[in-house]
Amino acid sequence: MNTRMKALTAFLFLSFTTLSISAQTISIPDTLNGWEQKWVASLNGSQAAYSNWSQGGVSSVSGTGSSVFTILYRDGKFGYGFRTNLKYGQSRINGDGVRKTDDLISIRNRFTYTFEEDGTLSAYGVIGFKTQFDQGFDYDAKVAGGDSLISNFMAPAYINEGVGLAYAPSESFIFEAGLGLKQTIIKDGDLAPNYGLNQGDNFRAEGGLTTGINFEKQVAENILYSSNLETFTNFLIPISETDIAWGNELVGQINNVVSASFQFELRYDNDFSSEIQLKQVLSAGVSVNLY
Repeated sequence: MNTRMKALTAFLFLSFTTLSISAQTISIPDTLNGWEQKWVASLNGSQAAYSNWSQGGVSSVSGTGSSVFTILYRDGKFGYGFRTNLKYGQSRINGDGVRKTDDLISIRNRFTYTFEEDGTLSAYGVIGFKTQFDQGFDYDAKVAGGDSLISNFMAPAYINEGVGLAYAPSESFIFEAGLGLKQTIIKDGDLAPNYGLNQGDNFRAEGGLTTGINFEKQVAENILYSSNLETFTNFLIPISETDIAWGNELVGQINNVVSASFQFELRYDNDFSSEIQLKQVLSAGVSVNLY
C-alpha cells in the first residue's frame, strides 16, 4: 500500500475514533443560586485488523480518554466558573507505529459581575492555562526521513489573563471584548523558533485586545450546536497577525451514555505558521456523568 493510501486510511480511522469535548467560554446561568458542579469522563476505543483482505486496509488500535470538570457559582450579581479539560489519545497503525491523536491540558477561571437585572451586560475577568501531556511530531518531515519534534509538555504552554465587558442579548449568544495579557512558555528552548521565539528563549509576554463570541443552541431534539470564536491582537504587531481560534461542535445524545459528535476547529497563529490550521473530528463514544 502506497504512502498516500496509508495516510488517507489513517486519517479516516482517526477521525472516526477520536472523542472530543470542547468548551472555551464558561457560561454561568442567571438562575443559578449557590454552587453547581459537573464531571464528565469519556472513553473511546477502536480496533481494526486485516489479513489478505481484497479491498486492502491498515490494521490499527486506538484509544482516547477525556475528562471535563466544571464548577459554577452565583451569588446575586457575582458569578464564578472553573473548568479543567483533559484529553489524550493514541493510535497504533500497522507500519507507522504509535501516533498521538489528541492531547490537551486546559484550565480556565472566569469571574463575572452583572450590571443589569436581566444579565444583558456584565463585566468579566478570565485566567487560563493551556499545554499538552506528551511530545508532538510532524511525521516524516525530515529530509532524510523520520519524524520532527515540534512540541512537548510545557513547550509550548500558554497563560492568559483578560478583563472586559460581555453582552448577552439572549441565553444562546454572548459577545465580549476587553484587554488581555498572554504569556508563552517554552520549557525546551530548542523548540522556541516553532512559536515565534528566538532559539534558546523560554518566555515571552504580550499585551493586546481580546474579543470572543459564543453561540450555543439546541438545533433539533437531542442535538446541540455550539460555536466559539476567540481573538487576540498584540498591540505591537500588525492587525493582520491577530491570533484566531474558532471551534464548532454538533453533539447528538443517543442515550444516557452514548453520544455522537462532529467537531470542526480553525486556528491562525502566525508565530507557529502563516498557514491556517484545521482540525476535523467525527466520533461516537461513551461518556459518563460522574457527578
